[in-house]
Amino acid sequence: MRTLDDLDVKGRRVLVRADLNVPLDGETITDDGRIRASVPTISTLLERGAKVVVCAHLGRPKGKVNPEYSLAPVAARLGELLGQDVAFASDVVGDSARSTVEALQDGQVALLENLRYEPGEESKDDAVRGEFAARLAGLAELYVGDGFGAVHRRHASVYDVPRLLPHAAGGLVVAEVEVLRKLTESPERPYVVVLGGAKVSDKLGVIANLLTKVDRLLVGGGMAYTFLKAQGHEVGRSLLQEDQLDQVRGFLDEAARRGVELVLPVDVLAAVTFAADAEHDVVEATAIPADREGLDIGPKTRELFAAKLADARTVFWNGPMGVFEFEAFSGGTRAVAEALIAGDAFTVVGGGDSAAAVRKLELSEDGFSHISTGGGASLEYLEGKTLPGLAALED
Repeated sequence: MRTLDDLDVKGRRVLVRADLNVPLDGETITDDGRIRASVPTISTLLERGAKVVVCAHLGRPKGKVNPEYSLAPVAARLGELLGQDVAFASDVVGDSARSTVEALQDGQVALLENLRYEPGEESKDDAVRGEFAARLAGLAELYVGDGFGAVHRRHASVYDVPRLLPHAAGGLVVAEVEVLRKLTESPERPYVVVLGGAKVSDKLGVIANLLTKVDRLLVGGGMAYTFLKAQGHEVGRSLLQEDQLDQVRGFLDEAARRGVELVLPVDVLAAVTFAADAEHDVVEATAIPADREGLDIGPKTRELFAAKLADARTVFWNGPMGVFEFEAFSGGTRAVAEALIAGDAFTVVGGGDSAAAVRKLELSEDGFSHISTGGGASLEYLEGKTLPGLAALED
């Protein structure tokens, strides 16, 4: 892939596809990690005299204008981080976008409104998507793909626009690809993966692929209860995907066949209801009461997981160990994060809820080798899939 160093950007309009899909509470950004991650590439282009036009999506407005998903709060925060005003276009490729871009001087930046307000951005119809891509590309002379969290989507701004303009990968995409290649091609061993989060079904492909590569797999979070059930244990009212039990039994068999150590919780915090202040007790993971649901891994499991991470040389972590948003059930996620910080392995936090948890729990981001902004894109890369956005940048 070409990089920023391969583009002559001075005095030229550069369309930057960023990933600014941040969580909002009304107009308040509750986690600005993805905005901060986009700043280095944008700053580099501005310092080199480009007229920077940033485009991104937020949420799922499904091709319709919805003020709830406006990028206006993001423009304000981006301006604070860049230390300069960010002009905001109230549409994507309409009159406001054109006039805002035309007014840019060298070293200035604008942000277009939410890409997903336009039906053409996500359209499955190549012609519809292509027409929108042409209008978007018409706003600029060069393209920089820096939204790694979207490169697994065959969307106009990710896949079609780079085919219409001279293009390069931004620093964030380059860094993500380097890290993921290290995980898939030459991980230093022992290589340990920690998976959590709610659903096994979200990670079927990545589990299947990782079982061919890792030395040890630690499973926590909501998905652990489907593994425990597959072993024949009672999980009470815990999150369970009955339709995945056969698949999970296959994973257990495959791990045993390959000599991969698959580690499940030995105790959990079992609550009477799903609530921040729910009454709960520590119970054995193999005997969760029928009227309780597991909301976090227990103290023995925290010690077990930390011990299983202690000798690791490479660690990939994706998914919290419990309902970290509730303080009472955040201890398992904190324990895993602190074990990674304490070790000396090459540690990758796989984006999404894991990255949000690190920030919510006020842990040092510098304690990890890399915190991915990729989420689903990172998982699909680790599955071995071809990502449309990366393929377009490699052309």
